[in-house]
Amino acid sequence: MLRLKTLETRNDVDSMDNSRYYAQIDRIREQLARVLTGKNKIIDHALASFFGEGHILLEGPPGTGKTSLAKGMARVFGGKFSRIQMTSDLLPSDVIGFLRLKPGTTDLEFREGPVFTNILVADELNRCTPKTQGSLLEAMEEGTVSVDGKTYNLPQPFFVVATQNPLEFHGVYPLAESQLDRFSCLIRFSHPEEKDERAIYENLTMLDASACLEPVVSLEESRVLRKIAHEVHVDPTVFDYVTKIVRATREISGIGHGVSVRGGRQFLASIKGLAFVRKRNYCLPADVKELAGPCLAHRLFFSGLEVSAESRLQMIEEIISQIPVPR
Repeated sequence: MLRLKTLETRNDVDSMDNSRYYAQIDRIREQLARVLTGKNKIIDHALASFFGEGHILLEGPPGTGKTSLAKGMARVFGGKFSRIQMTSDLLPSDVIGFLRLKPGTTDLEFREGPVFTNILVADELNRCTPKTQGSLLEAMEEGTVSVDGKTYNLPQPFFVVATQNPLEFHGVYPLAESQLDRFSCLIRFSHPEEKDERAIYENLTMLDASACLEPVVSLEESRVLRKIAHEVHVDPTVFDYVTKIVRATREISGIGHGVSVRGGRQFLASIKGLAFVRKRNYCLPADVKELAGPCLAHRLFFSGLEVSAESRLQMIEEIISQIPVPR
């Protein structure tokens, strides 16, 4: 406990230098709260993934705020924004781009697809075919696109906000394991509480509330904020805690494979991002516990078994309950 108090004292001094960045975080959260009433934790988790340089997958029935969050984040962060409505007839070239004849010549030129943006909203990702879903793998992992043997760099920052419908809906293609592993956080949406739903109706001034949002930070400022989040301090005891949780997912009965090393790294990056969003430049075990479900449950894969999302979350909660919390 003494070590933690010393850490807090040191970071209280450091946080004075970050006060203007924390003020920007407050403005971003306030803007997003205008389109997502009563979902402050969801907002924090989405921002934690952004500052952790990950990507987010939003899941839930239509009309619960998934697209509102996606479009809201695209507006509050300055830069280029693209939205793709993923449908079953969409081709990979419709996403990443294609080669075409340069007008008036016999030379080929590359025409960039909508993936060449800073924030990409892939709406209803699991309605397009696995081949088209796979066209995002390289972009999300490496920030590049390869066409005909040539690699093109995507703008930075590059952040994907994808939505998907529950699997019981008609016309959906389950995301492949490799695709799910590219998302640092899966955020589940449900219908709002009664008081929040009433507030939404009472304050409704336009059908698309996100249209009234304005950019809060520029592209350069968002790069700076990401760098600060990356430098958030992680105590050795927290490293141990994260490692034990990740490794425990590989020992679940019946598991095909648990959380990968890449998943563990993204988990840790999101933990740092959450600490930054909560105005700290040090991580707490509470940050680890809060993000364990959203960051790890979708990375549990079972051979030949149908395991619900709720069951996966319960498995993560059981692991958390069995591993001692650092003090």
